[in-house]
Amino acid sequence: MEPISHSVDGPILVTGAAGFIGSHAARGLLARGHSVVGIDNFDPYYSAELKQQNLSTISAMGLPGPDSKPRFVLERADICDRVAIQDVFERYRPQGVVHLAAKAGVRPSIADPVAYSRVNVMGTSVILAAAHRAGCDRIILASSSSVYGNCPSAPFHEGLDVNAPISPYAATKRACELLAHTHNHITGQPVACLRFFTVYGPRQRPDLAIASFLKKVSKGETIKVYGDGSSSRDYTFVSDIVAGILAAWERAPRYGYRVWNLGNSSPVTLTEMIATISRVVGREAVVERLPMQMGDVERTWADLTRSKAELGYEPKVGFEEGVRAQWEAVGQG
Repeated sequence: MEPISHSVDGPILVTGAAGFIGSHAARGLLARGHSVVGIDNFDPYYSAELKQQNLSTISAMGLPGPDSKPRFVLERADICDRVAIQDVFERYRPQGVVHLAAKAGVRPSIADPVAYSRVNVMGTSVILAAAHRAGCDRIILASSSSVYGNCPSAPFHEGLDVNAPISPYAATKRACELLAHTHNHITGQPVACLRFFTVYGPRQRPDLAIASFLKKVSKGETIKVYGDGSSSRDYTFVSDIVAGILAAWERAPRYGYRVWNLGNSSPVTLTEMIATISRVVGREAVVERLPMQMGDVERTWADLTRSKAELGYEPKVGFEEGVRAQWEAVGQG
């Protein structure tokens, strides 16, 4: 099907706009002067009320401009619904897409790999096809550091072999990267895949470790810790991730298909993470030790050489500073 022409001054379409990273990304785009059309289906993975709170942080920024048109609108739609998604693209004629919607989480993907494949792989295929038909001039696609699996060499650079994922979630994200590569090869449409490394900060999903541990430690509740505490993650503050998304948006058309790491390049062990949370909250953590879980990687660590050179990406927020910001954002419990 031949592409229809997009509007050169059209909005940017953000999928998953009511989510943690999506709401921050939408705010970042609005702050740059863009108009944003958000798509979200309010998946019940976590509270719709929290997602509405995320959206409320965008609303004031999306108030109508001089032309009386709102700069932010939300369309409630499922990315796997081809008819609904095509309708959104046809009505708004977006300039491009920041595709952040997905079923997230390593452990839940082991319990329900079919749902993860449907949403992450099929949903991404629907978005890519709709973006091509709408003539969008670029697509930014969220991938994950989980694609690196238990890579024996670190830090992880984009040229490593990532064809040995160890969870269904990681496998779906790698599949999305391959779809994006093929899409660019066939259509010529620029697609950038951003490998996010353990994103945290205000409005983080409540199931993620930092959000969960902050809440439980502050209440004196026991936290479950898998493994001996030596596993490590390259925690990346959400404002640094948004800066990377915005840089990729500006530069993606130069590269055709490109993969970029967005991390902090400063891994923190699980033991160090818990100690930091204890300092920030002002209360010692009560820990229950459990065996490592299937699908969890031993470490993540982003090599930022390519991202720095091509995107000018420089993470700015240190780990303890970021945890304090997240703690303060929830009203200190």
